[in-house]
Amino acid sequence: MSRTVKRAFKFRFYPSDVQAAQLARTFGCVRLVYNKALQARTEAWTLRQERINYNATSALLTGWKKTDELAFLSEVSSVPLQQALRHLQAAFTNFWAKRAKYPTFKSKKRSRRSAEYTASAFRWRDGTLTLAKMTQPLHIVWSRPLPEGCTPSTVTVSCDAAGRWFVSLLCEDVITPTGASGAVGIDVGIDSLLALSTGEKITNPRHERADRQRLACAQRDLARKQKGSANRAKARLAVARIHARIADRRRDHLHKLTTRLVRETQTIVIEDLAVRNMVKNHRLARAISDAAWRQLRTMLEYKAAWHGRDLVVVDRWFPSTRLCSACGALAQPMPLDVREWTCRCGSVHDRDVNAARNILAAGLAATACGDDVRPQRESSRTGQSSAKQEDPRATKGVPVL
Repeated sequence: MSRTVKRAFKFRFYPSDVQAAQLARTFGCVRLVYNKALQARTEAWTLRQERINYNATSALLTGWKKTDELAFLSEVSSVPLQQALRHLQAAFTNFWAKRAKYPTFKSKKRSRRSAEYTASAFRWRDGTLTLAKMTQPLHIVWSRPLPEGCTPSTVTVSCDAAGRWFVSLLCEDVITPTGASGAVGIDVGIDSLLALSTGEKITNPRHERADRQRLACAQRDLARKQKGSANRAKARLAVARIHARIADRRRDHLHKLTTRLVRETQTIVIEDLAVRNMVKNHRLARAISDAAWRQLRTMLEYKAAWHGRDLVVVDRWFPSTRLCSACGALAQPMPLDVREWTCRCGSVHDRDVNAARNILAAGLAATACGDDVRPQRESSRTGQSSAKQEDPRATKGVPVL
């Protein structure tokens, strides 16, 4: 059965000088409105214990436009400014639900420069896109076709640190189901990006390491430039382009890999990893960040939802590496440099493939007993998931080698 999903299609475009100046002003106004609204909401709660919602900040925005200091806010489209207030409201909603930290101010140098336009603020006609307050359509490079007959509901314009302009069109797309069967367990790593329970190991391309020398030279060149000079701005762009090249290659590889896994397999079992805690190990932080395990999981989650696949997440405390997938014996903790080990039953295990097979068994056990596919957020030392309760190999009393 076909599924209709909301999907963003991102394209690069090349604005004229007038359009670039207009969009730069819009980005600045969006950032200013977001920061002022955040300040107003923070002061209201700190001083009066009062919660200000989106409607109140929208009324404040109307008042700001009438002042002499902020009259320039009327020079840009009002829709991106209203969308900034809605994004702030969503940030506070996530904070109150304890899904995120308290919202922070947007920085001119570090924050993403973007503006979101709804259907009332752009014109889509015959494959051309014209934004509000502009007379000419954007010069978009159509690298792939949009779904036939679709009309964008939201348009997001952004500019990255390398000076590249992008437009993202949110459209409804129909996902045609493809036949898939079987289940696969996945163990992520550094030497091998993925080890599958089938025995296949996918090499980690290490995109950051491939460009590390170029990046180091560019960063040294940037460090020599005088702050505030035009040459420093050029050197900063050179560093940003190398970072963009690394990120683009990594994202492209992960997209191809996750698409292949989702199309070929019905049930995918992965391990819940605390990547934020793991990168605190300064010896492995660079390699873990280059592997992008969190980005891999995010892609698997939304692509599995699109194609109707089952994504099972096993508790992070499940001892997948030390369990023998043949007899179920639990070995002693082993250092990372041990890539193969022999069980007392005589089975010789590849560390990563054995972990992937145990992850698959634990995920199928969790599914069989009807537990939620998302593991418990608290430590399994206080409340174990069914993945650990169902599998007899991980229970108390298993002989330790």
